[in-house]
Amino acid sequence: MKKIELNEEDKNRLIQMAWQDRTTFEGIKKEFGLTENQVKNLMRKLISKNGFKRWRKRVQDRITKHEKKVDFKPIRFKGPW
Repeated sequence: MKKIELNEEDKNRLIQMAWQDRTTFEGIKKEFGLTENQVKNLMRKLISKNGFKRWRKRVQDRITKHEKKVDFKPIRFKGPW
């Protein structure tokens, strides 16, 4: 597996995108080139243990995190800015 290096701004953006309900893992892959498993592994490292547990519980089997399962087609991530 290739080592992924992200700067601080990219790490923060990745965390925001991962927490967003309507941002799919496919959208994250388009933005950062990371698979769903790579996102999970990075989230484990980037946020606290309890934060990771809450995040995993939130995204576990969530339909909106997978592009093929949603009825809307996200074009790109739209952050709060």
